[in-house]
Amino acid sequence: MSFEKIKGKLGFGCMRLAMDGDKVNYPLFNQMIDFFMQSGFNYFDTAHIYLNGESEKALKKCLAERYPREDFVLTDKLSFNCFSRQEDIRPFVKKQLELCGVDYFDFYLMHAQSRESYKKYKACKAYQTAFELKKEGLIKHVGLSFHDTADVLDMILTENPQIEVVQIQFNYLDYESPVNQSKLCYEVCRKHGKPVLVMEPVRGGRLANLSGESKAVLDELDGNCSYASYALRFVAGFDGIISVLSGMGSMDMITDNVKTFKDLKPITKTERVALEKVAEILNKESVIPCTNCRYCVDGCPKKIAIPDIFALYNNSLLTNVLREGDYEKITANGGKATDCISCGKCESACPQQIKIRKYLDHLGWIFEKK
Repeated sequence: MSFEKIKGKLGFGCMRLAMDGDKVNYPLFNQMIDFFMQSGFNYFDTAHIYLNGESEKALKKCLAERYPREDFVLTDKLSFNCFSRQEDIRPFVKKQLELCGVDYFDFYLMHAQSRESYKKYKACKAYQTAFELKKEGLIKHVGLSFHDTADVLDMILTENPQIEVVQIQFNYLDYESPVNQSKLCYEVCRKHGKPVLVMEPVRGGRLANLSGESKAVLDELDGNCSYASYALRFVAGFDGIISVLSGMGSMDMITDNVKTFKDLKPITKTERVALEKVAEILNKESVIPCTNCRYCVDGCPKKIAIPDIFALYNNSLLTNVLREGDYEKITANGGKATDCISCGKCESACPQQIKIRKYLDHLGWIFEKK
């Protein structure tokens, strides 16, 4: 059983790897994988759309070609824009296996399921096809990753009781969120008896890089640990969670995360109260809730670096600093905010349900004085 193969609760998310130009920094990735594996962890998560297809290739070179297949657990996904009909799915999965350099996936997820995207997966019999591939040994366990409200998750799991695992966005900032509904989605998973994989435990880095009042709250604690550690420990303590993904792009990040999970301690009552206070503070800040997943960029006809523009705006709000030329650097190789043609593809792809077109219109006025 692949569930039993997972060592430790820390998972290596391969969506935010360090890059060398448009390619993954292989020497650094090798070093990080070696440290991760030698520390007693072995779960890796990717998708074909991550890093414009480079994530799967990097896993082949740095993981599959360097470690025995039985030593690691690998998850891949069927993303919305990677198929148009049922007949596309089987050859696409085989292509992913080849790109990753493996002959089976331990977990294969229907990617970023929502009320709207699920309609396509259902019409194309994607779930049925995945389970057929499981019978053939190409997939060990079939699951889904989810970005919508709890009632939609309940519907999907009710219609597909054979689903074996669910990946949800789960962190202390979104715990009571009416949009992401971390707590309610987790409760639906428990209701259906599904093991849980956690994504975005530090909310795209937002919970690892605190400032101002929120930073001061955690600095008053006696934990002597990183802000990211508090966020990871918060989610790791819930029942039924089999892996907590962290998108690690540096040795500093992986070292800190391994330290947290090697000596995993439950969140104390005092720490939980502090995290609730931080969540309250962060939710009052008028920043755009972007996690830099970059799903919006893939389908943008104007190649607008939406997450980078949002990050620039958020940082300027939090630090009261906007360096001259930053916006021009961000938009040098793609479209500007005012180039948006309001096609809506970005909003359809956004897991956070951000009103991207509205923000781009506003930021075009701010950054371009238009």
